Amino acid sequence: MRSFGLFLLALALPLAHADEGMWQPHQLPKISKQLQAAGLKIDPASMQRLDQFPMNAIISLGGCTASFVSPEGLIVTNHHCIYGSIAYNSTPEQNLLQDGFVAADKSKEIPASPGTRVYVTEEVTEVTDTVLDVANDAQQGDAYYQAIEQNKKRLVAACETSQDYRCEVYTFHGGASYFLIRYLAIRDVRLVYAPPSSIGKFGGDTDNWMWPRHTGDWGFYRAYVGADGLPADYDQANKPYTPAAHFSVNKDGLAEDDFVMVLGYPGRTNRYRTALEVQNQFDWTYPTAKQYREDYIEAIKSVATPGSEARLKYENTIAGLANYAKNYGSMITSYRKGSLLQDKQTLERDVLAWIDRDEARKQRFGMAYDNLELLLTEELKHQERDLLLAYMGRTNMWSVAARLLKLAHERQKPDLERDSGYQERDMARFAQGLQSVDRRYDSEVDIAVLLHFFSLYERLPAAERVVELDEFFGLNGQKDREALQERLQSMHARTQLNKADVRLQWMEASLAEFEASDDPYIEFAQALWSYSDQIEQKNKALAGELLKARPLWMQAILAYKQSLGEPVYADANSSLRITYGTVTGYSPQDGLVAVPFTTAEGMLAKYIPGDDEFDLPESMRRAIAARDYHEYADPTLNSIAINYLTTVDITGGNSGSPTLNSRAEFVGLAFDSVYESVIGDWSYDPSMNRTIHVSSPYMLWAMKYIDGAEHLLDEMTLVNNPD
Repeated sequence: MRSFGLFLLALALPLAHADEGMWQPHQLPKISKQLQAAGLKIDPASMQRLDQFPMNAIISLGGCTASFVSPEGLIVTNHHCIYGSIAYNSTPEQNLLQDGFVAADKSKEIPASPGTRVYVTEEVTEVTDTVLDVANDAQQGDAYYQAIEQNKKRLVAACETSQDYRCEVYTFHGGASYFLIRYLAIRDVRLVYAPPSSIGKFGGDTDNWMWPRHTGDWGFYRAYVGADGLPADYDQANKPYTPAAHFSVNKDGLAEDDFVMVLGYPGRTNRYRTALEVQNQFDWTYPTAKQYREDYIEAIKSVATPGSEARLKYENTIAGLANYAKNYGSMITSYRKGSLLQDKQTLERDVLAWIDRDEARKQRFGMAYDNLELLLTEELKHQERDLLLAYMGRTNMWSVAARLLKLAHERQKPDLERDSGYQERDMARFAQGLQSVDRRYDSEVDIAVLLHFFSLYERLPAAERVVELDEFFGLNGQKDREALQERLQSMHARTQLNKADVRLQWMEASLAEFEASDDPYIEFAQALWSYSDQIEQKNKALAGELLKARPLWMQAILAYKQSLGEPVYADANSSLRITYGTVTGYSPQDGLVAVPFTTAEGMLAKYIPGDDEFDLPESMRRAIAARDYHEYADPTLNSIAINYLTTVDITGGNSGSPTLNSRAEFVGLAFDSVYESVIGDWSYDPSMNRTIHVSSPYMLWAMKYIDGAEHLLDEMTLVNNPD
């Protein structure tokens, strides 16, 4: 058994920068003084209880955050978080992306895209000792990895008493501690309201990650349950879910220097990575992945014209690719301007010197850094080949065939021994994912994307090529694009995996049926299986070694930071966190000062008639020109606040997170960061870290006076600031 007293002690450390940190609910009592000094007016201790307000109003969408804003299961999140559901329900004849959608009443609300879930966090339990209680602590590689995985799966299996619950074991500090989180999983989720893209995506890719910003990035779902109040499959007879709590919505919004907090499910940060990992990520991975994403978009656009059925199917894919391509670009720019690498190198030198000054520390941590570096170097050996294959494997038929064949292999094992994603608990979502392929697949797009990435693959050194892939496609060193294109066209013409019912049937197929199949994509998956399985087993063995090496180096860093009184909080890992700060501007460069609010007049000034990115509805343009802001006018701004800046510490996954004022009232949604702070995934800079939010007054005004969604306001609890 391992001792984690050092880790737990580190969690009690004070903050160096008041606004830095993504805190777990159980940590809040330790920072209650800082929260109250910053302006919080509710009891911080109440926020560590997941069954009490405000934590029980926060939900996860499995990639985005959302929250309840009415007693009738009404959910608010970002427009870009429901974009897939809008696209799924769009056709060339009824383009909801372009025109928006408002359900006149509950009977007109439509199912979200298949697999959409609402996850309500119910319980968080530390399970570190159970997870690390392996049969033999001397186990190495894959054996250690499997032992850890088995312990996690047993915990999950005991937690998931029915399909109504989803449980996950989350890793903190690189494997230093583990927590089991139990969610209620609501699976009847319906689209209620989405503004047109001219509001929800105003500014498009041009304004993405930029300030000033004027984007109406909001949308609404509703959660439904069966007559018994428990999660149920979609049925018209289902009733709206009654949440334990919901947020009151503040009509007045915020002022400069006001306290704010964001509650949500941030995805991943990397603030404790090594200098080697930082250098590789910024010098190779981000530039390469940025180019691949841009190439992927161009390949789609080359065969899917705007407004076509194929283009509608891929709009969500394009949006996701473009978002991260720009994200990676901003990461690279910030890295080259800053001192992140040097800071990491300095930290490592300082920690190693600190270890070397004490014999007990040398005994415990002496080899931690060297062992980790050796494993990381091994992990990066084949990254060019692996990243290329990963992008090729994102195409639909390749992905479907590979996943179905892996499922057939995993089904040969006892359920607890299967890989995550292939257990019985995963089968409903697995099937829904297969069903939804039709709404995001076009054969010509698949072919165009593959042709591009094959052209890059053929440039790899011979030693990095995959023999099985080369043999299947006849890639003998001669670059014959025409022959390859004909082969791909033939495969896409003959495969039956483009039919939903066929895909679902393959979920139950035996390995013998896969071996006997003449479907070209099944044959391809079969041909590539031995290679894929070999690589997967090798990666698991390496992951097992890293699960032993990284926590030891992390404990050294934590102990060192403890000695200096510096902030220690776990990297984001998609679990529930709280972060707080203030409404304030910043200075992105010498001679420029960005104010914390944008206004409707600034939005109208950006308007370009008919432009895909900067169009605005005529009704909104008229209202702004006439200053018809009604009760939502801000006298300080002499306008209406559209977006605003804060110092809260967020990352991807926080999209859709409710922004709350000092009384825990809803005052908007977090949806982006400024260009200069995107590198915040790797380090926090208090002078540059700024999050962009859409304001509640703008949301309410547009819903009531522009989009005809006033009936949704009637079911909310609307409040004003105290006099």
